[in-house]
Amino acid sequence: MPTFTDRREAGRRLAAALAPLAAEVPVVVGLPRGGVPVAAEVARALGAPLDVIVVRKLGVPTQPELGMGAVGEDGVCVRTDAVADAVGVAADAFAAVRRREQAEVEARARRFRAVRPAVPLAGRTVIVVDDGLATGGTARAAVAVARARGARRVVLAVPVAAPGSLAALRDEADAADAVVCLAAPPAFVAVGQWYGDFTPTTDADVVRLLADPGPGTTASVVVPGVGGGLAGELAVPPAPSAVVVFAHGSGSGRHSPRNRHVADALGAAGFATLRVDLEAPDGPTPFDAARLGRHLLAVTDWVRDRLPGLPVGWFGASTGAAVALWAAAEPGAPVGAVVARGGRPDLVRDRLGRVRAPTLLIVGGADPEVLAWNQDAARRLTADHDLAVVPGAGHLFSEPGALDAVARLATGWFADRLGGAAR
Repeated sequence: MPTFTDRREAGRRLAAALAPLAAEVPVVVGLPRGGVPVAAEVARALGAPLDVIVVRKLGVPTQPELGMGAVGEDGVCVRTDAVADAVGVAADAFAAVRRREQAEVEARARRFRAVRPAVPLAGRTVIVVDDGLATGGTARAAVAVARARGARRVVLAVPVAAPGSLAALRDEADAADAVVCLAAPPAFVAVGQWYGDFTPTTDADVVRLLADPGPGTTASVVVPGVGGGLAGELAVPPAPSAVVVFAHGSGSGRHSPRNRHVADALGAAGFATLRVDLEAPDGPTPFDAARLGRHLLAVTDWVRDRLPGLPVGWFGASTGAAVALWAAAEPGAPVGAVVARGGRPDLVRDRLGRVRAPTLLIVGGADPEVLAWNQDAARRLTADHDLAVVPGAGHLFSEPGALDAVARLATGWFADRLGGAAR
């Protein structure tokens, strides 16, 4: 009796077992071809970017279905000595098969990368997904590729596996850091016997899945150790150019529809975004720019650890702008650019001269009091800065097209100052 209806159903069940990893902001990579439909379901459920690592089995010359090793991208080669030695494969025969399959790996990689550039793996948790594990050769090769690309942690995940191969992988020191498998039936003969529908996956299927980012790219996260634990929403598009952290002040949080509107626009332009509540639900309620600014700095350290190498921007609205500017005035503040919408820089006016990050102040033309505060702030800022007035917009930017104007201004500022080209 099949264990899984098809690869998609297997992927959904595998995603449920991997759900705790969503907080690690992982990258999900499928092994073409059959592993990609499984990986697509995992990526969708975890709100993670989907990518591939191209690997090929090295079949014994006289028995092509019997794997004596595998090759992968970046020239990785794994030899299964127990098989190659048992059937007596000569070194030159092994080398010939390796050359042929390596050429196929490179051709497929070019085909798939034309759809989407490779997602950077350096410093990330990487979940390697296949539709099943027989000898384990291709899985070993994929893990080796992920490590060569700088993955911080590698998790191998499969719906079904041969018990012996699964045990061997779990015992190998240089294999994955963790192995997740839903079923290891003792009667295992081949992966396909455990699927009701094991229709071959084509290159066209893989291209289609890579071209579709899927509806879910946002993960709910908790930043520990700050204010008792701060809840947030982290959205990471494939190959992000930078990450923008939203600084919320009094009366605003990660569920703010106005900030979500801007975050969605930034995400469409290739920026990762983190909308986080800088105050815990049961925390102090009086506004304190210094306390929230310290929280913003800690949150930024947290996201930089999970998305290493990406420049950071801060977006603050109303009193949240004061929080961002307070933090930007700290020595060595890890921020490359700041955008303030309808902000209250007057709350931290004595610190504005210490801000070193390029700062864009966005104000509504129909918000005279806030406009005056921001004009005064522009005179006090000594770093690269600009003041943009959205004609006819009030304090909440609720007028038709006002938030779209804010999103365009913010996207352009971050793209210019953080070194990422908006898409």
